[in-house]
Amino acid sequence: MSQFVDSFVSMKMSTRNQGEQSSPREVLPADDRQAGAPPAEHHRQFGPARLLASAGSNIPTVRQPVPDSQGMSTAAAAFSALKEILQIVLPAIFLAALIHLFLAQATIVRGQSMQPNLRPEERLIMEKLSYYFQAPRHNEIIVLDMPGSPALIIKRVVGLPGETVEIRQGRILVDGREMAYTKAIWPGLAALPAGEASQNDPGSGEFLFDYGPVTLAEDLFFVLGDNRQNSNDSRTFGPVHRDYVKVRIWVRYWPLTRFTIFR
Repeated sequence: MSQFVDSFVSMKMSTRNQGEQSSPREVLPADDRQAGAPPAEHHRQFGPARLLASAGSNIPTVRQPVPDSQGMSTAAAAFSALKEILQIVLPAIFLAALIHLFLAQATIVRGQSMQPNLRPEERLIMEKLSYYFQAPRHNEIIVLDMPGSPALIIKRVVGLPGETVEIRQGRILVDGREMAYTKAIWPGLAALPAGEASQNDPGSGEFLFDYGPVTLAEDLFFVLGDNRQNSNDSRTFGPVHRDYVKVRIWVRYWPLTRFTIFR
């Protein structure tokens, strides 16, 4: 009996082994873990990155362009600097244009007709605003824009509208009162307009010139150069209309040793 039982058990085990051998074996995917290997270790050995690395240079790779952060920051800094410069420069240019058009303008002395008070090549500032509100006054140094003259003319106001101006023996009289100006002297008879002349020093070539009297009409001004013996002024071209009086001399700023604010 015991032999029969042993034979039956042996047959059963033999039948099971044959069934296991004949049944299909499960196939794991290529990237599945090895038998007995822990998951993390298997991933390190056979993960996608390791597979790509083992493929060598046969597999093409694509690199994404990396933005040039340094170049972008340089361009941004340049744009910011340009913006700041424009914010300063443009208002300054606009303000300078307004000042030039309506308030003041620089000029240079040419010629000798205003010596010794204004010398050639001295730098002046012409003030434009005053004569919008008031007429020229005695002793002011003004700038004339005369018809036919290629350049502006600088002279001093001697007579105002309604006043009577005359010159006697070189003395300048306004309404009969002698003005505190240098004498009106001409260097030679050839330059004299119609009038009478005399010499304190015969043969010197300098003549004292008589002019007028002339009463100035409305808006007419009598002007003279400070260098009386070398000036083309109202003694030759007559009184000037206010329309020709553009600005007054306000400041002499160069040379610095002769800096002056003219009243």
